[in-house]
Amino acid sequence: YKYSNKPNLTQIAEVTRNAAAEGMVLLKNEQNALPFSNKQKEVALFGVTSYAWITGGTGSGAVNNKHTVSLLEGLDAAGYKLDKELVDLYKPFAEKEAAAEKENRKAKGIMAAPGRLSEMKINDALIANKAKTSEIAFVTLGRNSGEFVDRVLDNDFKLAAEEIEMLDKISKAFHAEGKKVVVILNIGGVIETASWKDKVDAILLAWQPGQEGGHSVADVVSGKVNPSGKLTMTFPINYSDHASAKNFPGVPADNPKEVTYEEGIYVGYRYFNTFNVKPSYEFGFGKSYTDFAYSNVKTNTKTFNNKLEVTVELKNTGKVAGKEVVELYLSAPSQSIDKPKSELKAYAKTKDLKPGESQTITLTLNPKDLASYITAKSAWVAEAGIYKVSVGASSLDIKQTADFSLPKELVVEKVQHVFPADKQFEDLKP
Repeated sequence: YKYSNKPNLTQIAEVTRNAAAEGMVLLKNEQNALPFSNKQKEVALFGVTSYAWITGGTGSGAVNNKHTVSLLEGLDAAGYKLDKELVDLYKPFAEKEAAAEKENRKAKGIMAAPGRLSEMKINDALIANKAKTSEIAFVTLGRNSGEFVDRVLDNDFKLAAEEIEMLDKISKAFHAEGKKVVVILNIGGVIETASWKDKVDAILLAWQPGQEGGHSVADVVSGKVNPSGKLTMTFPINYSDHASAKNFPGVPADNPKEVTYEEGIYVGYRYFNTFNVKPSYEFGFGKSYTDFAYSNVKTNTKTFNNKLEVTVELKNTGKVAGKEVVELYLSAPSQSIDKPKSELKAYAKTKDLKPGESQTITLTLNPKDLASYITAKSAWVAEAGIYKVSVGASSLDIKQTADFSLPKELVVEKVQHVFPADKQFEDLKP
């Protein structure tokens, strides 16, 4: 690699635009609210973050960007007809809010937590008018976060009262006119969705998608790109549904100094799925504008011997081209080793499959994929017995399964026990 102080910014912009679109997750899409490709009828663009876009987090999550393409700019560049009155109201408001937040963080210091921008007050008559004149409403909800400061429940994980009020009013007015409401989530981490997701027609999780983010969202909502991202975490119904909520933020309660996390191996989806805690959206979830059929799951051997290959055939059974992420979960014996219900061990994204087109995906399991760390043995050990392979579209949407056996216990890796626990505690068990 030859260093240059003249990077190809156009080429880099294209890479980040495509990468962001590939990673976006379609959480909801009732009655094909998306894609929306009508460029003749007006679009009502609500939410301060639509105009003051979040490219990335703070600290190590910050984006050193050449520019920021907001959702407003992205939709405008894609040829959408945006409601001018809303744009003229929101733009100066968003600029003022963003400038005030920048000054606030500057005063608090470089490690200050980024604040949520206030939403603009819109009267009912204006929203009702926009529901009559616009064909669809896009509403962006934004969250920023970074290093040094933990996120909080109120006005962060949970929606603020003004956000709930905004969603309620827009949804009621647009649905009264038979129009759709689409929520864009410009966020860096999980937020609560269960209380409001039924009020809207579609939800696109755009994350914090970098400098070209507005273009990337426009690519997805227009159908130029079919979303194929999947959730890398569980979206819970309530914060307290997480096993770690019992321990965090630690003791003493009024000024926490230390935390003993007791969930053991049951972190994230391993807890939700093993203990049958219903999520709002499960780990690995993500919808598409098309449909896929899974078939012909096979293992290349019924007895594990150093390596095992799993093949599955994917077919696009819908009407538009698209990609699918195939996920392989492994359920292991748990007679002597504590194991979750299943764990993600391999995944792959298909090529862009045309309607009716198929592709065979091969996923590989290695010895370490079968093993768990056993503290008493200072080793990674795979227990003898029957293992179940589950292949599907998410951790809960399993399409096909297959079994294989490991005839005898396998010590995969032996290590030195260098960090003994300095206090005794009991890990969570089913």
